[in-house]
Amino acid sequence: MNLGFWAKLKKPIMVLAPMADVTDAAFRRVIAKYGKPDVMWTEFVSADGLVLAPKEGREKLLRDLQFSETERPIVAQFFTARPEMMKKAAELASELGFDGIDINMGCPDRSIEKQGAGAALINTPELAAAIIAAAKEGTEAAGARLNRPPLPVSVKTRIGYNKNEIETWLPALLKTEPAVITVHARTRKEMSKVAAHWEVVRRAVEIRNGMNSQTLIFGNGDVSDIEEARAKARASSADGIMLGRAIFGNPWLFSETQPALPEKLKVLVEHTYLFEQLLGDIKSFAIMKKHYKAYAQGFGGAKELRMELMEAKNAREAERTINTFLA
Repeated sequence: MNLGFWAKLKKPIMVLAPMADVTDAAFRRVIAKYGKPDVMWTEFVSADGLVLAPKEGREKLLRDLQFSETERPIVAQFFTARPEMMKKAAELASELGFDGIDINMGCPDRSIEKQGAGAALINTPELAAAIIAAAKEGTEAAGARLNRPPLPVSVKTRIGYNKNEIETWLPALLKTEPAVITVHARTRKEMSKVAAHWEVVRRAVEIRNGMNSQTLIFGNGDVSDIEEARAKARASSADGIMLGRAIFGNPWLFSETQPALPEKLKVLVEHTYLFEQLLGDIKSFAIMKKHYKAYAQGFGGAKELRMELMEAKNAREAERTINTFLA
């Protein structure tokens, strides 16, 4: 089994979840500067798009895969239902210098499921296994060509599709020997509408142990801060915890510090300029406004500040609004 860099990390390993239009290159750089987790993920990227899209579309997807050295170790996440596309995406990620590759087998987005990818793979375990094997083939081929060790391959999934299927789904994945399996402790049907079933994460660890597997098991779902993450790791015996929504407006999450309000708002401005610099020509500025809602809350005048920030059309206007508020 190839654990790669994962074998060197101290447990419990604290990692940042991949979230579309949230954990982009700009926000990851801010997080790496102010509260770096043990490992970062990219947003998920279509393996099919990387291989098949016309030049312009492919270049945009490659921009989603840009990262800085400050973010290491960093894992590229892909989705597909076609093993041959996963193999090529894995080769590309190796060439781009990523530290690992993750396969999305949990996204409930309808457009992705229609392709047979994301959470739909829970219903097709043989195809899921073929995709994992293809990713490994891609990293091994690239590693041999580049004279580097092959990248470790991991999987992020859910406990089942319409019901808890951990007793059958997890063993099917473990047989393929991924480095890590991150278990989002809800079914696809439940989305995020119910509390995460952390007792199932504990059961996943028991199944792994019963199979004498070296695969690391991470838990994910409803973790609000690092203290709670450590508690959930102890209770479930998981090797690591993945935090997601708790990062909104809080790039200090993994550092367990909370800055004074002026610093927090200045980082909002820094984040906005980074977004414009790295992604402004390919992504809508409206993406930043979901971050504004999270940064600007919990203090006097927060509502009025949020309303003004919603009117900003670029980083300069956002900075002017913040400077006026802090004056």
